[in-house]
Amino acid sequence: MILRYATNLKLAKELYNASKPKLQGDQGMVDTFTNTFGLPASTVKLAGGVEATAAALFAASFLNKNISRLGSLATISVLSVAAYKHFEAGHGKKGAQHALDLLGLATLSLLDTFSSKR
Repeated sequence: MILRYATNLKLAKELYNASKPKLQGDQGMVDTFTNTFGLPASTVKLAGGVEATAAALFAASFLNKNISRLGSLATISVLSVAAYKHFEAGHGKKGAQHALDLLGLATLSLLDTFSSKR
């Protein structure tokens, strides 16, 4: 359980840092979303919002494991699309590595909430 909380705090920090440029409307991020990934510019703030919300849920996950589950599901939803888009754009595993790492941690956190006796 303590390991899950440490993992969740790591996820919260990483997701918050990843969401900041998206929420601030960084032009480089907008260009990447529109030109490289072929997504509308409005999805930049949407992805940033989901990441920031997931970060907040992970930060508050010590209150209840259902909060951790919500954070995990939000993270899995946004980062699975991110990893897919990186692969689709030809960035390969190296380009999608950060998303894949966080996706793995979120999946482990989700599975841990179901395996806990409490």
